[in-house]
Amino acid sequence: MTEKKSFRSAFITVTVLFFLWGFITVLVDSLIPRLKDVFELSYFQAGLVQFAFFLAYLVISVPAGALLSRIGYQKGIIVGLVTMAIGCLLFYPAAADRQFWIFLVAYFTLAGGITVLQVAANPYVSVLGSEDGASSRLNLSQAFNSLGTAIAPLIGASFLLSDTIKSSEEISGLTDVDQSAYYVSEASAVQTPFLFIAAFIGFLALLFVFIKLPKILEKSPVGGYGKLLKNKIVMLGALGIFLYVGAEVAIGSYLVNYFMSMNISEIIQQNESMKYIAESLLNTDLNSIDSKAIVGAFVVFYWSGAMIGRFVGAYLTKIMKPTKVLSIFAFLAVLMLLISMNTGGLTAMWSILAVGLFNSIMFPTIFALTIDGLGDLKPQASGLLCMAIVGGAVIPPAYGFLTDNVGFKIALLLVIACYGYIFIFGRIKSRALK
Repeated sequence: MTEKKSFRSAFITVTVLFFLWGFITVLVDSLIPRLKDVFELSYFQAGLVQFAFFLAYLVISVPAGALLSRIGYQKGIIVGLVTMAIGCLLFYPAAADRQFWIFLVAYFTLAGGITVLQVAANPYVSVLGSEDGASSRLNLSQAFNSLGTAIAPLIGASFLLSDTIKSSEEISGLTDVDQSAYYVSEASAVQTPFLFIAAFIGFLALLFVFIKLPKILEKSPVGGYGKLLKNKIVMLGALGIFLYVGAEVAIGSYLVNYFMSMNISEIIQQNESMKYIAESLLNTDLNSIDSKAIVGAFVVFYWSGAMIGRFVGAYLTKIMKPTKVLSIFAFLAVLMLLISMNTGGLTAMWSILAVGLFNSIMFPTIFALTIDGLGDLKPQASGLLCMAIVGGAVIPPAYGFLTDNVGFKIALLLVIACYGYIFIFGRIKSRALK
């Protein structure tokens, strides 16, 4: 009974971290259209923001696994939180100096801290109870991750996208005094949210100094990574994580630009129901804000769909085989993308937003299915799977490159291929369990 209570307390505490990195990851998405305008970037160059963010998963994941085996999960969480806080603070000079490369360094540092948390938290939650319930527990924790991702677009739309960005020509036409005032206003719009986030992360780091978490998975087998690299399911699962994260981030990163390309902001303003939803979400008159903020508000449905789906998924993976749930959701994601690709207006908007609902269970379910039965190799497997999150650095720029050359609609074929593989992985794992 005492052990169950200890596990429950640890589960609740660590789940707070899932919320935190979900919120911050999607807030990064909100900055992309702003940075694109500020630095007058192509879609490919804008995708480099996600490249810098998710490159950290490739570089940091395996060293993070080694670090955790030395200092333990609790100290590792503190290291991750402190690193995240430093990343958030770097947004201050980046915005003040208007230097794109400093933004990229800030993103990388922030993601490095999140990587340490990911490597620790996912396997930690999976073993806080029975093996059979691992998928359900991870889906529940990831539901709170999705709560963070659902809130972030509203914060981003209100603080990062609500004002109109001036082009270099417009700025050059201003007086020196007006230019200085504009730059200060621009910097403040980015600096203020991230200073608050840094303070909150610092508070959490201090909290984890004093709380006690149950010690589990202390063994670190020699040659573990070598064994995992020869494991077919682990490698297929890692590819599944790579493609899933890449697809989810590619959609989330370019939703605002995708909607703008279809003039969705005008359609929203002309439709009473849509206008009411937008004004309710943003709590302001639509005539007073930039069109990017109007469509940006609807991104909340993409990420809140993932939140709802994970709460539902935590139940579905209890009463159905997780492999079956995974394949069904992947198929439905492909269907929604095909609809968006072949339609326009509100149909195209709502169908691609619905992909968030079917994204919901993919990461935790692929993760749990991949580490199932690995025993003491789970921490190392977590390092490999978190390294595969680098898909978020590769797929979005590739999607942006395709968009620059063939347009948003045709570029969606890349994302469709990613979900097609996840459907296949679900079928392969299902056969392996028989």
